[in-house]
Amino acid sequence: MSASLPPKGMAGMPQPQQQQSHLPPGGGVPGQPPLPPQGALREISPVFLCRIGQETVQDIVTRTMEIFQITRATQLPNGVTQSQAMYQDRFGKLQEHLRQLALLFRKLRLLYERCMEMTFDLHEGPAELVPYGTEETWSVPVEPCSPAVLQERQEVLEKVRQKNQEMKTLMDQMRNLLWDVNAMLSLRK
Repeated sequence: MSASLPPKGMAGMPQPQQQQSHLPPGGGVPGQPPLPPQGALREISPVFLCRIGQETVQDIVTRTMEIFQITRATQLPNGVTQSQAMYQDRFGKLQEHLRQLALLFRKLRLLYERCMEMTFDLHEGPAELVPYGTEETWSVPVEPCSPAVLQERQEVLEKVRQKNQEMKTLMDQMRNLLWDVNAMLSLRK
């Protein structure tokens, strides 16, 4: 199951600067095999692309958390004058994270499209998996049951109805009790 990459493939896609600083020379993650050389990019399996996609999603989550940390650390201008340099530094970091996030989402889209191209023959439509309620269902041949089995079935169904009614009554009683407790607690305040 190998295919060639489209001309606009992921080989030219820039990696985030933060990730490049701690990767081994092969470009992979420590403890995992390095990325294949440039000539081997034509023989990439969907599993390998999914692993790259998983790492990309992890990078997206990390970048997003860093964006939230930067915005949480930023004070609102409530009449307090802050250092313009500090503001510009945080704004620059935020812009860089947003730019890298956009690149990561583009990379993830390319990976998704490539995986879909490589595995289009493996996808089953939802109609093949689960029939819809409006569609005709296959009739299963049912053998006639003996009267004793039908009687037992009716008895079991009646017991289930009674238990359901008892449970409904108990739930209503519990709901009323909780309502009363909450009312009493609100009056206490």
